[in-house]
Amino acid sequence: MPTSSDARITLFSSSTGISAFAQGEQYLWAKTALEISGFQHRNDGTYFLPANNPEDTRTAVADLLPAAERHQTTVITSTRRFLGDIADDLAARLPGAWSATLSVHSHPLWQEDLVPWVWDSGELMKAVQQAQVPYAATLNNGAGIELLLIERPGHPTQYVVGALTTEDFHDSSGEPEAPHSLVATESDLAAGITERFLPAYQQALHTRRSAAVAAVLDRIRVEYDAWKVLVASRRYNDVSPIAIDALGVQTKVFLDNAWDNYFLTVLQHGPALLAPDAPGAALPENAAVVARLAGALADAEAVQEELGRDTDTPLARQKFNARMWPAVEIWLADGDTLLSTNPLAASRRQSALPSGPPRGLPPGRPAHRR
Repeated sequence: MPTSSDARITLFSSSTGISAFAQGEQYLWAKTALEISGFQHRNDGTYFLPANNPEDTRTAVADLLPAAERHQTTVITSTRRFLGDIADDLAARLPGAWSATLSVHSHPLWQEDLVPWVWDSGELMKAVQQAQVPYAATLNNGAGIELLLIERPGHPTQYVVGALTTEDFHDSSGEPEAPHSLVATESDLAAGITERFLPAYQQALHTRRSAAVAAVLDRIRVEYDAWKVLVASRRYNDVSPIAIDALGVQTKVFLDNAWDNYFLTVLQHGPALLAPDAPGAALPENAAVVARLAGALADAEAVQEELGRDTDTPLARQKFNARMWPAVEIWLADGDTLLSTNPLAASRRQSALPSGPPRGLPPGRPAHRR
């Protein structure tokens, strides 16, 4: 990613009057120039001059130029509309209840915080990794969808909008089946998001969930087959005899692993896959399968809520296993019928789970640093 050793101020005409960003490796010089000139600081990291006092605004702008020169800062007046205003307008025009939040990456390295959160196979990821993105807007629909809006680098009239990953998945960078970000002019953004991007995003998310569930069912099935061989042979893999009471321990290990490491993924993503408008669940021929899977999911959720994953007594453990395992068996038996309706998910299932411990996302979305 290119970096800059200078300090810059970018001025925008905005709904509140004049808005400004400080950026560059020496962004503190730029912030100082803004503050001593009379610009007011917002909580989102931007600065502004209110529109209700034109005389004060003219004085502050006039004072800014010599202050910036003294602090080795370049002042740029943007021909674009303020990104915060564009994001607010978009939030009002998109279907549903959307909100917009602006973030500032004054230092050029700060935008690296975005990389593990961006779920994109197009222009957005390229811009975040290779260009300067000193500010961005997040659009949130309150129902799990978060989009990132930026100015397209090198294109003075275009914008890029793409997806941020949902928090129930790990690092999304480099995922080839991620949705492809939308490139559009300001006037085309709302229609492009509604008509093209969001449907593609929903399909990509469904593929991602399907692949994750298919992968964990495959893992459970492999371990289940190995457990059955162990029980049948009464011997470990090294052919040493198994003590009579060891089968209970081996069964507990298998069931604990199946639940803690794998089936919780089904609990996490299964409800979305069984939703009435989900591709596989919507097929009439899958109605009976969907009903069985939904019932099993409800039983497993009840087990999780009533007993939790930690059972301290053998009696509680037996009850837990006895109630949990039938739900797992139903998903092993019928899950592929539901998941086979998505060929993209089938192609991804082998790589849907990491071979080692997953690398988690940092806690919470990256925020601007003041």
